[in-house]
Amino acid sequence: MHRGSLLPALVLSASLLAPDAEALTMTYPTTSTTIHEQPGDWAGGEGRGAVAGAAGLSLAPGATSGTWTSAPLRVPAFDELIPSWNAVTPARGSLSVEVRAQGAGGWTRWFSFGTWSDAGDRASLDGQKDSAGQVLTDTLRLTAKASAFQYRVTLRGAGTGVRLVAFNTSDRARRSEALGTPGQRAAWGKEVKVPQRSQMLYPNGGEVWCSPTSVSMILAKYGVNVTVPDAARGTFDREYDGTGNWAFNAAYAGALGMRAVVLRLPSLAAAETFTAQGTPLAVSLGWKAGELPGAAIPSSTGHLMVLTGFDAQGNPVLNDPAAPTDAGVRRTYPRAAFERLWLGHSGGLAYLITPR
Repeated sequence: MHRGSLLPALVLSASLLAPDAEALTMTYPTTSTTIHEQPGDWAGGEGRGAVAGAAGLSLAPGATSGTWTSAPLRVPAFDELIPSWNAVTPARGSLSVEVRAQGAGGWTRWFSFGTWSDAGDRASLDGQKDSAGQVLTDTLRLTAKASAFQYRVTLRGAGTGVRLVAFNTSDRARRSEALGTPGQRAAWGKEVKVPQRSQMLYPNGGEVWCSPTSVSMILAKYGVNVTVPDAARGTFDREYDGTGNWAFNAAYAGALGMRAVVLRLPSLAAAETFTAQGTPLAVSLGWKAGELPGAAIPSSTGHLMVLTGFDAQGNPVLNDPAAPTDAGVRRTYPRAAFERLWLGHSGGLAYLITPR
């Protein structure tokens, strides 16, 4: 079945793992990303004031708000879930995404990932924790493995619509299982040209703008030129009091007409598939002093940079926005150290941003 061009052709083949509703799922041994964006993907869902069509989810005629609840979606066992979405929220429109998970003990409560609005107020929802799990800004972390999930989208305001929703699910205990997977030598010595931008040039917050700076670099590669401060304003999460909400960064790129998904990859070998075909990835890692030779800053509890390719020896080449100048952004880091820090910190998290 032809499913569009969100994923490069060499990506590990997708599997349809949802008996109750059709879903395109990028499946690796340790992580899966379920993507709904085609008309058939919404099959089995239920709308109340919201409808599904060729363009995605929208409000029913005459409705000022509405909800769409998916059918249950079965995926490989997971204890973490990260959503992402691409939406249109004109004027003061907004949307919310909620998820519940099903495990041996039945269904959890509905957990919310806050309220998104491109033009208006946006905020995650703090304080969601019970015996089944908790939401850490943009991540649902469960206390036991689940085998299925269900999502609910609430749309508010005329013209609000959703083109795409995606859900990454992963098993935290297995996040470094594929560490050291041999690379694809055919992908070495290839780099994607991505404009270089330093976050450190901006006072009053720039030092923590790694995520929107990385997004702005990828957008600029595709001809969508937004400044770093504009990207920071467009991704700011009032409750989190920062610009690092992973779902909000994907939503920001989606609001500018891109296809943007949060996913996790099991290894640098998997990432090579993307960069070899001209697709950069924003990746998240953390390190202590001395753990990342040549790093632009001594240490970080969480930092995003853009993976643009690999040198002739297979070491990752990155646009690291922590460099003090635009000219110094391009960096090459040792492969083994970088992969260990990437998988260990975020489980191989990446933003996949491509033209629609």
